[in-house]
Amino acid sequence: MYGIASVILYVVAIIVVLYLSLASQGANKNIEVKYWNVLFWIMLLFAAINTIAKSFIQENSTKYLYYYSLVSPLAIILSKMIYNALLMLSIAIVSALLFALVLGSPVQNMAVYFIVILLGALSFSFLFTLVSSIASKAGNIGLTAILGLPLIVIILIYLMKLSREAFFAQTSENFIKTLGIIILFDFMLFMLSIILFPYLWRD
Repeated sequence: MYGIASVILYVVAIIVVLYLSLASQGANKNIEVKYWNVLFWIMLLFAAINTIAKSFIQENSTKYLYYYSLVSPLAIILSKMIYNALLMLSIAIVSALLFALVLGSPVQNMAVYFIVILLGALSFSFLFTLVSSIASKAGNIGLTAILGLPLIVIILIYLMKLSREAFFAQTSENFIKTLGIIILFDFMLFMLSIILFPYLWRD
């Protein structure tokens, strides 16, 4: 509970800093849609790094031994991914509401934007859960950023492109194609986690 509250406080602090920075330049009232979109997803990325990326690293060897005696590795990784996905989705929804309240909202198609937020939460949670498990076994927290950076850049580009569709009443003809790419990324990350984690668990 304290962890969730600290992340929400972190998000609020970022939004306040953004608002004050934009207000000092007189840009808080008429911020362009593309900048609104970029700032929102970058904020979510940092929130994910501060929460999900530490999900395995903060566990000690004693807990691992205890888990090993109780459940299968598949149950561990699935529970971590489900928890992190729900946590990230909650953070994303709260962040979107606060962003709209403080900086206004250019979103015209709420259904599309919710789908994008859901897929983004899944992408962040699946990727950083897998990377965190690898980094924890290697004993190097720096691997989280090194391993996650190449993929997260690609995912962010597609999420920003997809979320732009929600700023218009009608989606473009490329919407389904981009949506399929994000869903494919999420599926691949999910399957990689299921396949690789049991091998990491044995070490």
